[in-house]
Amino acid sequence: MVKGIILAGGKGTRLYPITKAVSKQLLPVYNKPMIFLPLYLLKKSGVKKILIIVNPHDLNLFKKLLGNGNDYGVNITYKTQKEPNGIAEAFIISKTFLKKFSKVILILGDNFFYGAKLFESIKNAISSKKSASIFTYIVSKPQLYGVLKMKSGVPLKIEEKPMKPSSNLAIPGLYIYNQSVMKNVRFLKPSKRGELEITDLNNIYFTKNDIHIENLDEGITWMDMGSFDSYLDASMFISSLEKRKGYEVYNPKK
Repeated sequence: MVKGIILAGGKGTRLYPITKAVSKQLLPVYNKPMIFLPLYLLKKSGVKKILIIVNPHDLNLFKKLLGNGNDYGVNITYKTQKEPNGIAEAFIISKTFLKKFSKVILILGDNFFYGAKLFESIKNAISSKKSASIFTYIVSKPQLYGVLKMKSGVPLKIEEKPMKPSSNLAIPGLYIYNQSVMKNVRFLKPSKRGELEITDLNNIYFTKNDIHIENLDEGITWMDMGSFDSYLDASMFISSLEKRKGYEVYNPKK
């Protein structure tokens, strides 16, 4: 069984003062709450059991919006993350949720993906025999992201916001693992900023040559809605898309 985790905690400091009062993932992206976007992606990827990790003070708001997921054709449970202790902490928080699964998809609640071949890429990653799968996306400013470190065309590991990146292949907030993730996350130690880093977790798989790299097609759009500019870009993108198509996109009820 493939399960899904949406990490919707954090403080959203780049969107202050708005996010001092409400979770970033509850803000509207054009005509829908941001949390609808990762929820739709998981549902369309065939995931029926979903855990949403939120801040304690936002828990009741998420429950009021999404409930147990019945209205959306999925089963939703919730856990809280008291402090933003790193993306990889999601697997420690999810210990009881992940007792039985074949693969788990972790998506960051502020990441938006769109494109005709998107779900084909996700399916490829799920079916990979490697224990972990990551995605790559070509960007113009790789020094702002975690990117693949390359040597002679061979990916070696992930570097976090390098001053001199060796590639322009950024790693979006979408990751897939088998049950080995529950063991490997225990080897992590807090970084200099005091967090359990997803980059460190993925690099464990690089050392074992046990990671699948899925390159997202150029026709796929990826946006990290963590800043005011990218948040506005995502809203405008969805607005334009729906006006051209004449119907609503990324509604998990459909």
